[in-house]
Amino acid sequence: MRIATANNYDSTIKVLADRQAQLAQQQERLATGKRVLRASDDPVSATLSEAARNRLARAEADQRALEASRTSLQQAESGLAESGELIQRVRDLLVTAGNAAFTDSEREDVARQLEGLREQMIAVANRTDSAGRTLFGGLGGAATPFVDLYTPSGNGVTFNGQRGQAAAGNTALPQALDGESIWMQVPQGNGRFVVTLPNSNTGAASTSMGEVIDPASYTGGDYRISFNQVAGQMQYTVIDVTNGNTPLASHTGVPYEPGKAVQFGGMSFTINGQPASGDAIDIEGSPARSDIFSIVQNAVEALRYDGANESAHRNQELARAMTEVDASHDRVLLARGRVGELLNRADSLGSLLEGRAFDNKTEDSRLTDIDLVKGISDFQTQQQGLEAAIKSYAQVQKLSLF
Repeated sequence: MRIATANNYDSTIKVLADRQAQLAQQQERLATGKRVLRASDDPVSATLSEAARNRLARAEADQRALEASRTSLQQAESGLAESGELIQRVRDLLVTAGNAAFTDSEREDVARQLEGLREQMIAVANRTDSAGRTLFGGLGGAATPFVDLYTPSGNGVTFNGQRGQAAAGNTALPQALDGESIWMQVPQGNGRFVVTLPNSNTGAASTSMGEVIDPASYTGGDYRISFNQVAGQMQYTVIDVTNGNTPLASHTGVPYEPGKAVQFGGMSFTINGQPASGDAIDIEGSPARSDIFSIVQNAVEALRYDGANESAHRNQELARAMTEVDASHDRVLLARGRVGELLNRADSLGSLLEGRAFDNKTEDSRLTDIDLVKGISDFQTQQQGLEAAIKSYAQVQKLSLF
């Protein structure tokens, strides 16, 4: 078989071009630091690398979402701290308002301050984060979750958001809290029953908020204590309103003693001051929940009350307001504690996601990155081989026989 000189020339040129292409490819790998630049370079490594990059992208997306939740929770915690301070200021004013030596103008000044604090609390409850999302709107549903409808025909502050709170996941945390459970679910009275004075009372009797001393005997029913002057002695009778206004046999015509505890139906409370004949005290068992905004407004109305039993009514309502304000403060502190726990969880989740991202980056690097020491050595070897081949070809080309 005869091989033409032109064929040898083409074959040699092809070999030199292939080696030059391999050298350029190796140089590209060194420049990028990657061993696998195309799927054809290593199909198995390329496939596994794509999967690792997808996992890395998900981890980075989870990190961004977690950081957004962390920012919202930090702002919510700040709002709860401010709300707690406002509630404490409300309590301080209620203590001040209880001063019996205060004049009407001084009580009016306290009432105006309470109204201002109430407005500030509503503003805190409607606060939004840096992205414009409500911090206390629950599961959403309203740009302004707390709406103040306190007018002569209104019913105070209402919650227009969606009750509830998103559950924390393995890689996500809620970005909004349930403000309805924080500010709108405050127990009335002592939490088990409420003692109130009818506006028709003309005497000076008022009561403590009371407590349940025998849970087994407590029924949660409604009662009324009526006072009557009999033979120059003030007596009271306990009436079971829930069971058809039936007088309690053991509490009928009981001589009244100021400051003595009254006990029945598992309840106990103290009556102070002198009632007038025909006065009454109402006990509401299992009362509905109230809200901090109504509590403050009721205290304002008590300070502005102008009736026959003004002093007794004011003392009763202020004592009740202080008890309910304390309960509201406890709920805010409880919510703040939950936010603190979520922030601690955010730190743990952040560390977990950072670890996942690092592992995925390491896996991708192991599959596609080039060993620089070996790559530089291979590049130099290929470069020297190409130079030697070019020089050899140049020498052979000079031969007359070729």
